[in-house]
Amino acid sequence: MHFSHTVGAQRHVFDDLKTLLAKASPARSGDYLAGLAATSEAERMAARMALADVPLSTFLNEALVPYEHDEVTRLILDSHNLQAFKPVASLTVGEFRNWLLLHETDSAALAKVAPGITPEMAAAVSKLMRNQDLIAVARKCRVVTRFRNTIGLPGRLSVRLQPNHPTDDPKGIAASIIDGLLYGCGDATIGINPASDNLGAIISLLQLVDELRGRYAIPTQSCVLTHVTNTMRAIAQGAPVDLVFQSIAGSEQANAGFGINLTLLTEAHDAAQSLARGTVGNNVMYFETGQGSALSANAHHGVDQQTMEARAYAVARAFSPLLVNTVVGFIGPEYLYDGKQIIRAGLEDHFCGKLLGLPMGCDVCYTNHAEADQDDMDTLLTLFGVAGIHFIMGVPGADDIMLNYQSTSFHDALYLRDTLGLRPAPEFEAWLQGMGIVDMAGRLQDATARQPLLQLAHTL
Repeated sequence: MHFSHTVGAQRHVFDDLKTLLAKASPARSGDYLAGLAATSEAERMAARMALADVPLSTFLNEALVPYEHDEVTRLILDSHNLQAFKPVASLTVGEFRNWLLLHETDSAALAKVAPGITPEMAAAVSKLMRNQDLIAVARKCRVVTRFRNTIGLPGRLSVRLQPNHPTDDPKGIAASIIDGLLYGCGDATIGINPASDNLGAIISLLQLVDELRGRYAIPTQSCVLTHVTNTMRAIAQGAPVDLVFQSIAGSEQANAGFGINLTLLTEAHDAAQSLARGTVGNNVMYFETGQGSALSANAHHGVDQQTMEARAYAVARAFSPLLVNTVVGFIGPEYLYDGKQIIRAGLEDHFCGKLLGLPMGCDVCYTNHAEADQDDMDTLLTLFGVAGIHFIMGVPGADDIMLNYQSTSFHDALYLRDTLGLRPAPEFEAWLQGMGIVDMAGRLQDATARQPLLQLAHTL
C-alpha cells in the first residue's frame, strides 16, 4: 500500500506503512544511522500529514514485522482485544489524537480502550503529537500495580533505589541502601545491577536486601537485575526472589539477542508467582527497555526505533509487570544524539507505555559522550513529574559508579516530590513516618543518632 501527500509543488510518496512511520518520526540519530529518517523537514511533515489520514484499522491488517517470522507480531495481533478497540475503531490516526486530547476522554475511557490499542497505533499517534500533548494524555492514564506496596496512585511518585557497586561489595551496597532510605527512596524497588553473573554472588545480594528489608519491616520489594535464567536458578535454590527482571525488545530476533523468548518469560513469571511473596498484590515482573536496542542488534526489520520500542511494550503487557522502565539515554548518542532527542524519546516512551496500560518509569539518564547534561535531565525529570510518571531512579550522587553513566539522585526525587506535591507509595510513606524519616506532611526529617538506620550504618 502506497501513501502520499503534497507539500507545495512536491508530491511525497511513501512505499509502505513502516516507511511512512519512519519518515514521520521526529529527527533522531538512530533512524539516520539506519537510513530510515526523513531527508528534509518538508518530507517529515508530508509523512505526518499522510499518517494522520491512515485508519487505525490499517495496523491490524499490515504487519510491520512479518507475522510468520516474529512471535512479537503474533502476540500483538493474536491478543488484540476487538471489543476494547470499538470506541476508536472508526478513527484515523489524526482523529485518534484529537480523541485522546478531549476532556471527555478521561482515565476510565483510556483504561477501557488500552487493550484494544496496538503498539504501532500508539507509536503512530505519538508522531503527530507535540511534547505537551504527550504529557497531557499520559497524565490522564492511570495504571496501578502492587506487590508489597501500591505503585501508580494519583499524586504519588515512587523511586527505584539503585545501590550499584563496581565489585558487588556488600558493605558498599548496604551503605547506599541506607542512604537512599534515609532520603525516602526505595518504594518502587531496591534494585541492584550486579557486577557479576556468578549465581552465588547474586543469591548473596538477594539475601542481603531481604535481610535488611525483613529486619526493619520495609514495605518494598527487592530485585537483582541479572538475566532471567539466573533468577530462575536462584528461585530453584530457594533464594528470596521478589521481582524477576529482564531487558526486552520489540522483535523476536532482538529478544533472541538478549537470550530470551516469550516461553522463557512465561516460565519465569510463573516461577516467581508461585513463591507468593507479595503482600498486597502479585505483580512480579520488572522489565527494562530503550530506544535503539533492536537497531543495535540489527533486528529492527527496517522499522524506526521508536515504533520498535513501543512493540517491546506488547511483550511487557503480556506479563502484567509491577514496573516497566525505559532507560532512555543509556544506549548512547548513536541512537539519541543530544538532550533534545533524549527528552522527546522519553516523553514518547512514557506516553506509549501508559496508553497501552503499563506502569511506566524512566531512568532519566545520559552517557558522558552524548551532547547532553544534567540540565537536560532536570528538564525531562520535571516534565515526567507533570506527566504522572510512576517511578524514577535514585542513584547515589546521580553517578552510577558501576554502569558508568549519569542518572537521577535521591535529591532529585526529593525535588520532584516537593515541587509537585507528590508522595511515596502509601504503605512506604507510612513506614517512613513510623521510622521518623519523614513527618506527617511528608517532609524529610534530620536524622538523629537514635535513628535505627543510621545506627546500622555506623556498624558497617
